[in-house]
Amino acid sequence: MGRMLSDEAVAGYHRDGFYFPVPVLTGEEAAGYRRHLESHEAKTGHPLQGNWRHKAHLLFTWVDELVHHPKILDAVEDLIGPDILCWTTNFFIKEASNPGFVSWHQDATYWGLEPDDVVTAWVALTDATPENGYMQFLHGSHKTEQLPHVDTFHKDNLLSRGQEIAVEVDKSKGVGIALKAGEMSLHHIKLVHGSEPNRTSDRRIGLAIRYIPTYVRQTKVRDAATLVRGTDKFHNFDYEPRPAADLDEAALKAHADSVARQVKALYAGTEKQEFRA
Repeated sequence: MGRMLSDEAVAGYHRDGFYFPVPVLTGEEAAGYRRHLESHEAKTGHPLQGNWRHKAHLLFTWVDELVHHPKILDAVEDLIGPDILCWTTNFFIKEASNPGFVSWHQDATYWGLEPDDVVTAWVALTDATPENGYMQFLHGSHKTEQLPHVDTFHKDNLLSRGQEIAVEVDKSKGVGIALKAGEMSLHHIKLVHGSEPNRTSDRRIGLAIRYIPTYVRQTKVRDAATLVRGTDKFHNFDYEPRPAADLDEAALKAHADSVARQVKALYAGTEKQEFRA
């Protein structure tokens, strides 16, 4: 038995490329994090967008709290060991009755991380259902080689480059990842996955936290990450500071620096200089 996951769960993750559901928050706690998000949005007058959807743990203390949540880290440690960096966070927010979707893709395509021992903890802050565009995974697809992708930059695609697999995907084999608010799924960087639009009258909100063991390296740029557990004897990344207060000057500066590095890696070969809105 691991800290959080059973031996069967760990074996299932390595066999299938994913495991779910893992309860990490109560429904009330998940609702509280949603309130934090929507309180910020109410102050700004628009939904969280652009660069602030990425590496939000450097901007907001409540996202930093989630990144360091012991239940999340216990489950991740069961998969990649005790020395853990958070490479990034990404909010995936599908607005009510909105055409936004995620094309079938592998996360590894443009990330520049080697080796591929990278796990995403996707934390549901609202229920994720077939109707509101839950994720769908292809069993065992993380064991394939990196598949060719094409960039679409489709306006409704929630991915950075609108990237999608350039070969036919048998969508009938997709496994729907239904989650209650407060549950999370875990998936491998090379797992083929995607999701459809939200057809309901409420938002679908998920926070994807990308964790790596400290021996993983970035091959494109000198990157930055947050040490969240254990020790780092490899020093492949510059360390990011934790925010002392939401959106204070130091947090904004750290976020701008770290996002600029990540944009350089993810958008290599394009003229993009910031994340899409």
